[in-house]
Amino acid sequence: MNDMQFEYVGFWARVGAALIDSVLMAIILIPVGRILLSDGAMLHWDNPANILVNGLLPAIAVVIFWIYRQATPGKMAIGARIVDEKTGGKPSTGQLIGRYLAYYVSTIPLLLGLIWVGIDARKQGWHDKLAGTLVVRSR
Repeated sequence: MNDMQFEYVGFWARVGAALIDSVLMAIILIPVGRILLSDGAMLHWDNPANILVNGLLPAIAVVIFWIYRQATPGKMAIGARIVDEKTGGKPSTGQLIGRYLAYYVSTIPLLLGLIWVGIDARKQGWHDKLAGTLVVRSR
């Protein structure tokens, strides 16, 4: 991969993208949750509808955006996209599903794997390192 054609997207830009995605997800999922879930059910993970609305649907939406656009709407808004770290091309579906699952590895130890984006030379979080991906934008 020719690193000169890309700029690695850093911590604060990615935080901004995540905030955009979170707002969009809330705009969609809060009404869906209100329709499917009774009062207070959104707070209980033992409710299958809650797992669907707050767990499965967001995961499916994010991975579908990654597969077809190499970015979520937030990343698109900042001109960023996810690429394979070796080729600079489109990551495989397996890499993208692994990247999503690796977010848990990045967040569980006090968000250290996400904060790592601000420390790493190629701006990779642990989820990027585990999946073999980079978040870049064209120079």
